[in-house]
Amino acid sequence: MNELPISGTWAGAGRGPGRRQRRGRGAGPRAVLLGALLLVVTACGGGTGSDAAAGAKADGKGAAPVRNAASVAVVTITPKNGAKSVATTGALKVTAARGKLTSVTVEDDKGNPVEGKLAADATGWEPVLHLAGATRYKVHAVAKDADGLESAKDTTFTTLVPGNTFIGQYTPEDGSTVGVGMPVSIRFSRGITEPEDVEKAITVTAEPAVPVEGHWFGNDRLDLRPETYWAPGTKVTVKLNLDGVEGRPGVYGKQAKTVSFTIGRSQVSTVDARAHTMKVVRDGKQVKNIPITAGAPSTTTYNGQMVISEKYAVTRMDGATVGFGGEYDIKDVPHAMRLSDSGTFVHGNYWASSGTFGSSNVSHGCVGLRDHRGGGANGTPSAWFYDSSIIGDVVIVQNSKDKQIAPDNGLNGWNMSWAEWTK
Repeated sequence: MNELPISGTWAGAGRGPGRRQRRGRGAGPRAVLLGALLLVVTACGGGTGSDAAAGAKADGKGAAPVRNAASVAVVTITPKNGAKSVATTGALKVTAARGKLTSVTVEDDKGNPVEGKLAADATGWEPVLHLAGATRYKVHAVAKDADGLESAKDTTFTTLVPGNTFIGQYTPEDGSTVGVGMPVSIRFSRGITEPEDVEKAITVTAEPAVPVEGHWFGNDRLDLRPETYWAPGTKVTVKLNLDGVEGRPGVYGKQAKTVSFTIGRSQVSTVDARAHTMKVVRDGKQVKNIPITAGAPSTTTYNGQMVISEKYAVTRMDGATVGFGGEYDIKDVPHAMRLSDSGTFVHGNYWASSGTFGSSNVSHGCVGLRDHRGGGANGTPSAWFYDSSIIGDVVIVQNSKDKQIAPDNGLNGWNMSWAEWTK
């Protein structure tokens, strides 16, 4: 039987390095058996890896880490799971003990997320704003302890059903195009005793961006505007997140609405009551100089910046409704555009002689332009101005012997300085 040569580095006594050793018969089976025994020792002896750790633990010489240990972090959610009639403000809180919050998700029953703020030390979380009324919410929170082990908790609860509510009636209308002087004006159906909470729930954003601030007139009206007139082409978005806001004790808002409008071209018209003229400037260029008649000496026109808030092709004007008794009652005043809540208009006048316009002031406080009875597209200065104007355009009256119009008399907050507005 021929023997197979076995290569290796070991050698017997008297053998030179690198020389092949020729072994005697019977050495082959013993070598195979020895190799098998070495394999068995290697496989069962446990020199490295997890088997070594297990052996060390069994011998009491060391402890291997326990990889399925529970986290010591504790997540607490208030209100408790299944709670009902939960307050919309101040009730929802998430905290972590012996760990830090790594994730908090709150959603209503439609999947809308609730924005929140995390404490600086990551041990507490609260919603940024109020919650909506009569709404089911679900909360999922995760915290991690010092060893990186996570603990989670889930809760659902339902907010209270308001017994008394309020809404905000807003202007301008959704989707409208308005002039550069148009503020956002919101009149509330109930007097507000918590104005900061209500104002915080209303956001007005503009594109291109510009700071927008609010000012309260009394306890039921909030107007919002930029420091100066809007830039033409600006896109404005108003978000009324009033659902759940406690505007006064026990009275909650019920609106969750988004509206938007666009600023059109710039048109600012300046009335000079002394010169009996109105200069119309569009996008920085004068396009018209119109003869007018302003308020008579005993019924002067307010000075100041006024915003067109309504337009009527034909309307009735009764002196009794604005404190003038029975001095006049004209049932068909053409091309009328409101400038104040108290009854100041710029409108067409067909009952005065044509020579009146540009020469004298004879009105009861309005700005009159020459017109024909019945209105329509009749080619008069009044018809042209009516067709050329949109709600939100600015009309400035100067050199009248009257006081400046009050900022809350119409949409006329531009008569307040920015410092006064933001005070």
